[in-house]
Amino acid sequence: MENLYKLSAFEIREKILKGEVKSEDLVQKIFERIEKIDSNIGSFVSLRKEKALQEARTIDEKIKNGEKVGELAGVPVAIKDNMVSEGDKTTACSKILSNYTGIYDGTVVKKLKEADAIIIGITNMDEFAMGSTTKTSIHHITRNPWDNERVPGGSSGGAAASIAAQEAYISLGSDTGGSIRQPASFCGVVGMKPTYGRVSRYGLMAFASSLDQIGPIAKKVEDIALAMNVIAGPDDYDATVVNCEVPDYTQFLNQDIKGMKIGVPKEYFIDGINPEVRKIMDSSLEKFKELGVEIVEVSLPHTKYAVPTYYVIAPAEASSNLARFDGVRYGYRSENIENINDLYINSRSEGFGDEVKRRIMIGTYVLSAGFYDAYFKKAQKVRAKIKDDFEKAFENVDIIFTPVSPTTAFRLDDKKTPIELYLEDIFTISANLAGIPGISIPAGKVEGLPVGIQLLGKPFGEGELIKAGSAFEKVRGEWELPELD
Repeated sequence: MENLYKLSAFEIREKILKGEVKSEDLVQKIFERIEKIDSNIGSFVSLRKEKALQEARTIDEKIKNGEKVGELAGVPVAIKDNMVSEGDKTTACSKILSNYTGIYDGTVVKKLKEADAIIIGITNMDEFAMGSTTKTSIHHITRNPWDNERVPGGSSGGAAASIAAQEAYISLGSDTGGSIRQPASFCGVVGMKPTYGRVSRYGLMAFASSLDQIGPIAKKVEDIALAMNVIAGPDDYDATVVNCEVPDYTQFLNQDIKGMKIGVPKEYFIDGINPEVRKIMDSSLEKFKELGVEIVEVSLPHTKYAVPTYYVIAPAEASSNLARFDGVRYGYRSENIENINDLYINSRSEGFGDEVKRRIMIGTYVLSAGFYDAYFKKAQKVRAKIKDDFEKAFENVDIIFTPVSPTTAFRLDDKKTPIELYLEDIFTISANLAGIPGISIPAGKVEGLPVGIQLLGKPFGEGELIKAGSAFEKVRGEWELPELD
């Protein structure tokens, strides 16, 4: 039982199904590991210890009796603190929701439970998923398992750190502008943002509704395929989910990719990239060539407008979505009130953190009379152009290759301005604006810190990303996560 935490979700599932490992024993060991190492990392904001052990006992009994079990039977998984889980505290890592307990299961949570996965806990995040450091959480900061003095990325930093620290086998995050892929790269794990409309957002606390998407983080591409089989698909509670067939994503694993065309956009290989990161990108492309892939230069000319476009649209939608937290119906209510105006103003001023307030103010401004046409409407037009760029590029290539981030994980004490932090998302934002899928896969290290490559696909082309990513892992070789014992 000692090193079972090092296995992939795929491998541990097989051992549970064969009766070689009891889920209850595994879950107990995982909790012991979390208790031993998580005080130095801070992946989790809460654990479901008693519930998880009881659920694991139930799975063990089913397997013992030869009953049918789900696709993730007995596998310990984690969910981000913005996904509602019945009976569990769900706070979006914000003071304004610090006393909120879920009264229903979000669709992805429900699907995990139906697949007999064991949800062990809730992971830390930037408040309302706004950030790229996981430093804006009301609970605590999360540290990068590779170097405790560095950020794990964000906003799904807790989810990525829980995988890098081998405290869970699959962790669900949400990605609005790179919030799965960037922390996956910083933490040396695999993270996928599915196509917008592939995975239900019902039960996800909204940041920007036209950009948010739930996706899995795991050690290997095969685990991403396993998770996508469970969470993808239509949902009566979410009208934005496209009602189309979900393939068996595991069928894309271990496939030959000879003849595949990979596009490399010149706009993504800019002067600001760390030279050592650039070397890893170049060597990764060479590995794809070894696999018989054709590398094609493509152009995405509106890339330079992606960051300003995103930071008009996302705050505008956040301003609208977060208007519901008013101190009246649920959530934090200020005690410093004398009238109705005090109730609204003080509850929101005290309940939201600085970054959330900053984005609400920007969003309210760009939606206000006189500025809507100049900012929001224009940003939507540019968004359409960015989407068109991808459509044109995909006429000639199967997938697109880019860096995830210009740098490795930066230090926790780096005094970056909000603008500098916004620019950290320069390579990931476009996929959300275009609604296409993307995956981050570890490719190498710079001074001991992991660097990921990003593969972007056609709408609902997650299978092609899994196919290419699985092949890349084979030529890259074994990837060791940090030893934390």
